[in-house]
Amino acid sequence: MALTKATFLITVLRLAGKLPLRAAQAIGRFLGMISWLSRSKYRTVTDINLRMCMPELTGEQHDQMVRSSLRHTAQTMMEIPLMWEWPVERCMGLIREIEGEELLADAKKDGRGLLLLAPHLGNWELTGLFFSSRYRMAALYSPPRIQEFEDYMIRVRGRMGSELVRGDRRGLARLIALLREGEVAGILPDQSPRGKGNAYAPFFGIDVRTMTLVSKLLQKSGAKPLITYSKRLKDGQGFKLIIRECEPGINDPDPVTATTALNASIEKVVREVPEQYQWEYKRFRHRPPGLPHPYKPGRVCK
Repeated sequence: MALTKATFLITVLRLAGKLPLRAAQAIGRFLGMISWLSRSKYRTVTDINLRMCMPELTGEQHDQMVRSSLRHTAQTMMEIPLMWEWPVERCMGLIREIEGEELLADAKKDGRGLLLLAPHLGNWELTGLFFSSRYRMAALYSPPRIQEFEDYMIRVRGRMGSELVRGDRRGLARLIALLREGEVAGILPDQSPRGKGNAYAPFFGIDVRTMTLVSKLLQKSGAKPLITYSKRLKDGQGFKLIIRECEPGINDPDPVTATTALNASIEKVVREVPEQYQWEYKRFRHRPPGLPHPYKPGRVCK
């Protein structure tokens, strides 16, 4: 059964990967509007997250941001098959401009490793592909439930030589080793981590469980952190790759200080193009115990 599901999913991705960018984005915008009109669970989560994070928006502004977010997230989902199936050179041709490229040269000139933080903002698959086309790079990932699909995902993401490592002890040791050798590693830093060993830190003023992995990698490797994303341009024109410095303290030994700096770094770039952030993700499901659960009315966080 798993093989059948994987084969079907891979076939769909390969077919979608034959689309031009404008068509894929148009389909994405349509699916986003369907999600809005049908009052889907994604609309509900987006509505909750934006009310928590941007209470300053008027009712009309809030609704517009929810609709826009749903459209952009659906566009990202429709763009992923392109990033996986198109030739790398064609994908790179979508990047019309790079802002902050000088930070890469500064980070690499002394031989230090480079830790790239790519939040769920804009097209993160294109961001990863860009850096793997330039550097010897490893990226942390969570394996899907279907084994055959994992093999496909590793193959398409690693076609420029990028090494995908699981988020287990062996994988983390591999990341540290590469960073110490002066190589590049990439992480999606805005996921909701499970288990102990993490810290609560403010994100848009709301305390939420945040990964301490970033600060641990930086402390153990001495790598330079940068935060980056690919901003979607209007009318199918492509993307602008943006690279920024992280906030001070992100490598601090104190976990609260470090995670506060991490979340501040993410929040800063999200505020640049908030409509392109994946607000459909339940980022606040792990809050300090006893606080109201934002996605389960009448229940508290544990």
